[in-house]
Amino acid sequence: MRLVALTGGIGCGKTTVLNEFRHLGIPCFVADEVAGNYYKESDFRASVRELLGDAVMLPDGAVDKRAVAARVFSDPAALQALNALVHPRVWNDFLQFVSRQQAPYVIFESAIVYEHGFDRMVDKVVCVYLEQEERLRRLALRDHATREQLLARMRNQLSAEEKMMRADYVILNYEGNPRARQVRHIHSLLQKER
Repeated sequence: MRLVALTGGIGCGKTTVLNEFRHLGIPCFVADEVAGNYYKESDFRASVRELLGDAVMLPDGAVDKRAVAARVFSDPAALQALNALVHPRVWNDFLQFVSRQQAPYVIFESAIVYEHGFDRMVDKVVCVYLEQEERLRRLALRDHATREQLLARMRNQLSAEEKMMRADYVILNYEGNPRARQVRHIHSLLQKER
């Protein structure tokens, strides 16, 4: 079974594209969703507290994800340490997910495929591309964040253009562009490459 990564900059529409692959019957693993579940585990919360301090904890013992984001997106060392805690576990969970699938390929979706070397662990990379200003517009509506906060998050990722240049396949996710047709075309190519 081939391993395919789906990536793109924050706010580019990866989820919408992923749903097109799901519609075609392709198993999809969403790294952020899986990692988000770790925060429900007491051992993981204790590790986050040890790593980032009490300032990222809520009174009930839960992790304040907004406080974590504010901290790690302004402190590259803290971001690196949190990623070292999360990403090996995410990859292991992905491999377990793959072992339960029956498909020509499986998708691993993550915004940080290149930043953390996941591209070296998969057979192909698909990048969803959308230019920065449109991404900022969409994110402001979705996340209710300031432009400065969004740009800080973007600075912790490779540029969308660099991701696009490094990918095996690119989906241009503009309004009016035939996204479903692009996904079907890539799906067809991936099936032939088995």
